[in-house]
Amino acid sequence: MKLSGKNALVTGASRGIGRGCAIEMGRAGANVAVNYHSHADEAEEVAKQIRAFGGKAITLQGDVSNRVRVEEMVAETASAFGSLELFVSNAVYSDRQLMLEADLDGFHKTIDVGMWGAFYGLRAAALQMVKQKSGGSIVVISSPHAVIPIPTAMAYNMAKAAIDHMARTAAIELAEHRIRVNIVHPGWIDTPGERKFFTEEQITEGAKTLPWKRLGKPDEIGKGVAYVLSDDAEYMTGSTLTIDGGVSLPWWSNRADGSM
Repeated sequence: MKLSGKNALVTGASRGIGRGCAIEMGRAGANVAVNYHSHADEAEEVAKQIRAFGGKAITLQGDVSNRVRVEEMVAETASAFGSLELFVSNAVYSDRQLMLEADLDGFHKTIDVGMWGAFYGLRAAALQMVKQKSGGSIVVISSPHAVIPIPTAMAYNMAKAAIDHMARTAAIELAEHRIRVNIVHPGWIDTPGERKFFTEEQITEGAKTLPWKRLGKPDEIGKGVAYVLSDDAEYMTGSTLTIDGGVSLPWWSNRADGSM
């Protein structure tokens, strides 16, 4: 129960990685506000699991690209639980198209949710924590896309690269307030969102090509996030924790003759 007595807000927490984070944080003792955009029933299911661990949980509908709504959600979390000590920026949107063929509406939405949404959440959570004068811990869910230029994902790559630098800058600015800010890079994780881009067969076959021969699980990311948020990681700020099954390694060169 390393997060016992702590109050948290997780964005995009009804499904996938956000769900895994919220549940593992609840398992570790935190009270959790579960933000969702369009999956109300699944968000409530996450909240029920957190309550089953003995914690408090609420669900908050909201689009993280709406700054005012994000600020409201932070205020609603603090009002419901009495304070806010933990924040996880996870909500994301992504289209996959080559740059030259991209629908720019989708391109902008990817940036609005993935970059601006992360900034709005980080800033609003930090303002609340500074007001409380008792420190806090923030995790920004980013991606190896921040450093690996995956084709067809330019907007997503751009957003993730931006929030990595955002988080490191925030870590410096917030250190005097005893607010830690860290980054987590998940690899290819088995989430509903992957079904937007790949068939089940493509996912099964693609997993076999990875260094660890499988996709990651949302709860594996959640366990890492819960650790980074906890006092066990009290000396960790401005850092990046990679949980990717070796995807960031040069696994394409893993051949007996050393060739590419």
